[in-house]
Amino acid sequence: MIIFLLFIIVLLLGIIIFQVKTKKQQNVTIQYMHQKLQAIINEQSSEKILASTANQELQQLLNAMNALLDHNQKILATHRKMESSMKKMLANISHDLKTPLTVVLGYTEMLQLKQSLSEEERQRLLTGVHSKTLEVLKIIHTFFDLAKLEAGDTDYPMTKINVSEICRKNILSFYDMVTSMGLEIDITIPEISVYALGNEEALDRVLNNLLSNAIAYGAAGNIIGLTVRNDDTNIFIDVWDRGKGIDEYQIDNVFERMYTLEDSRNKTFQGSGLGLTITKRLVELMNGSIQLSSIPYEKTIFTVSLKRMMY
Repeated sequence: MIIFLLFIIVLLLGIIIFQVKTKKQQNVTIQYMHQKLQAIINEQSSEKILASTANQELQQLLNAMNALLDHNQKILATHRKMESSMKKMLANISHDLKTPLTVVLGYTEMLQLKQSLSEEERQRLLTGVHSKTLEVLKIIHTFFDLAKLEAGDTDYPMTKINVSEICRKNILSFYDMVTSMGLEIDITIPEISVYALGNEEALDRVLNNLLSNAIAYGAAGNIIGLTVRNDDTNIFIDVWDRGKGIDEYQIDNVFERMYTLEDSRNKTFQGSGLGLTITKRLVELMNGSIQLSSIPYEKTIFTVSLKRMMY
């Protein structure tokens, strides 16, 4: 009996010692996890918490913490990208506003200081002030339009729209400009109307931006084109040109805020870098998509895809 009791006591002591040792190991692991997590947060590193433990609950906690760290890293990366984009956007907008405002200031100083100006010269300067003021307002409106789109503060109800008719109307609005520049126009629009789920005002702006872009960057190719095609489920609108195109490494960036090509800032077409960003947001608002493909001096195509609706 005594031997049996001693055996029980030894067994219980062994269990207690094992539990104390296990508890101590768990405490060490938890302390390590806490210190490592604090270091990762303070240093904003992309490390993970690595610890060996047989405790299933601690393993689950480790997995959850590492998943949270992954999520946090993605948020930080997105934040850094947006912060960089915003800084670039503000710098470009400041540049775009500074130029016309400097001209306006110069014109007004001349009007104020040169009392001997003829009426013709005075009217010329006032016309310049008016033109540059409109340019500033356009930049500001474009900036706020993008802000409203990204905040979801827009009203573009989705309806059945006649894509053929909208495309004809928009290409016609550019006809005089294109012909005066000596460019050819290649238009391929089905005679039978095709319909899509979208918003006419949004599609008008998309086409205006894409056609303006084609004229600005594709004039060297002496031709711009607009093609409407469809399959059973989608309608595709191609706006294309044969200009210098866009290098492959730039294609992924053209829809980003404030991204402009190196030669985009010229007197005729001064881009704020928001046009294609707004275009993409409007297309996505219509549950569509936009793609770009470009072979320099052969063909550069922006393709808008919208959901087709039957007659």
